Amino acid sequence: MSRINHFFHSYWKLISLLILALITVLSLTPQAELPVVAGTDKTHHFIAYAALMFAVGFVKPRHWQWIAIFFFCWSGAIELIQPYVNRFGEWLDLAANTGGLISGFIIARIMAYFCHKHLNSTS
Repeated sequence: MSRINHFFHSYWKLISLLILALITVLSLTPQAELPVVAGTDKTHHFIAYAALMFAVGFVKPRHWQWIAIFFFCWSGAIELIQPYVNRFGEWLDLAANTGGLISGFIIARIMAYFCHKHLNSTS
């Protein structure tokens, strides 16, 4: 097993939980104004949720669909809670999150395919 395969198969749960915790804290921490960073708010949502889904997509555990649904529901819950913590919940954020989840999964599957193919060609 390649190092990348071994890493993700060993730590996908920890990686996913850490990214989910980071997204949750950053999304629900009240702020007077959003920090100035490159890109749009929707781009940040997309990237964060693509990163969240990447490890799951790379490993593709047996019930990965339920994990994806959980991430989607968690994302929706965050959007519903945000107005109560001096933030703005937006349906377009949920759309960007969903796009990120789907894209993160697809990118991870492509990378897993090539890692597996490379591993088999060097054996």
